[in-house]
Amino acid sequence: HYRDFMVDDRLYGEEIRAAAAKHGLDSRLVRAVVYQESRFRPGTVGRAGEIGLMQIMPEQSVRDWARANRVPVPDRAVLFSPRLNLEIGCWYLADGMRRFAGYREATLLALARYNAGLTRAKAWVPEKPDGAVLPRIGIASTRRYVEQIMKRYRKYCAEADSGAFEEKP
Repeated sequence: HYRDFMVDDRLYGEEIRAAAAKHGLDSRLVRAVVYQESRFRPGTVGRAGEIGLMQIMPEQSVRDWARANRVPVPDRAVLFSPRLNLEIGCWYLADGMRRFAGYREATLLALARYNAGLTRAKAWVPEKPDGAVLPRIGIASTRRYVEQIMKRYRKYCAEADSGAFEEKP
């Protein structure tokens, strides 16, 4: 899309690094998720009510995060805060990585869960730990979502390796 050239994917670098590090995630993967979910626009609201940079779901990931952290569910308005949004989104993504840690393609399963929910992601688990995940994803839009994030993640990794990438605070 031509509008993608207008996306400044260096925004929120410090916040992304902090939230990713807190939850044991690669910040380049988190950047790729933020790109896919909101194009780095913290005010984004999705069709199903998803909120902010990581398009967190008030009725699912936010409630799960609050329960796990033994805190009250935050008000909807504060979910647009980049710091809190990244905290909850990274917590949820890391939770998916832990759930599927026994699989070679745990990242793909965690992304599928992030997009389509745990019940569906469990149905896409390969029979063997080293099995392929993408061909098992039964929803075309979720398969594209996972593919697009992984493609952008590889791009960010290559840029970082070449020294071409510089984040903005």
